[in-house]
Amino acid sequence: MVTTLYIIRHGKTEGGDTRRYHGSIDVPLSALGAEQIGSASSFVLGHLGNPAASRHLSYLRDIQGETGGQQSGSAETKKGLAAVYTSDLSRATASAEIIAKPHGIEPVIMPALRERSFGIWEGMTFTEIMERYPAEFQAWASDPLRFSPLGGESTKEVYDRVIPALDAIVSKHAGEHVAIIAHGGVNRVILCHILGMPLENIFRIEQDNAAVNIIEFWDKYPVVKLLNGGFPE
Repeated sequence: MVTTLYIIRHGKTEGGDTRRYHGSIDVPLSALGAEQIGSASSFVLGHLGNPAASRHLSYLRDIQGETGGQQSGSAETKKGLAAVYTSDLSRATASAEIIAKPHGIEPVIMPALRERSFGIWEGMTFTEIMERYPAEFQAWASDPLRFSPLGGESTKEVYDRVIPALDAIVSKHAGEHVAIIAHGGVNRVILCHILGMPLENIFRIEQDNAAVNIIEFWDKYPVVKLLNGGFPE
C-alpha cells in the first residue's frame, strides 16, 4: 500500500536575514515565512489534486512488485492530507497550522521532530561561530556525525529520536497522504535515512525555507519523488 509523505521545512523566521544557528531556541515565524508556507500549502494542494503527480501505474509498479501495484489505487483515491505532524517549536507549529487548515485538521505536535540542539552555538551567527570556535566548526562541518557543538546533540542522537517518530507516522497512516513540518537538520536526517545515505553526508542535501519533499512509501522501499521543491525563498 503506497503512503505519500510530504516533508516540509518551516518558513523563514523573524530575523532570518542573518544566518544563525537557532537550533532548539524558539524563534517565531516571520510574515514572509507565513507567505512562503502559504505557497507551499498551495503546492501540496496542487500535487494532491493532480492525478498524474503520483504515477502509481508506472514502472514503479513493476519494480516494487505485483503487491505494491495492486494496492496502489487506494492511495490515489485519498486526495486530502490525513494528518499533519509538527515539531513543537513555534516556527514549525505556525507553519503546520497553515498547511493543515485547507484540510480541516489540527496539527499533531511531536517533540521528537524538533530541531537539534546546537549547545553553546545556539543563537550565534555563522561568522561568530567561525571566529570563536574555528577548529570545532571545521571539524563539525567536515564530519557532522562524529562531532557536535559543546552541550549540543550529535547527529546520531537526532537520528535516534527522529526516525522512530517517522516510522510511527508512516505505519499509522498506511495508504494515506500525511505531512511532517520540521526543520532543516531534521529533514536532512530523514532524507538521508530514506535514501540510504550515510549520515556524514547530510550537508549534500539542501533544505530551503518552506521546502517541500515528497516521498512515496511502497511495499519494498520508499521512493523520493521531489527533493527541496516547492517555492524558493
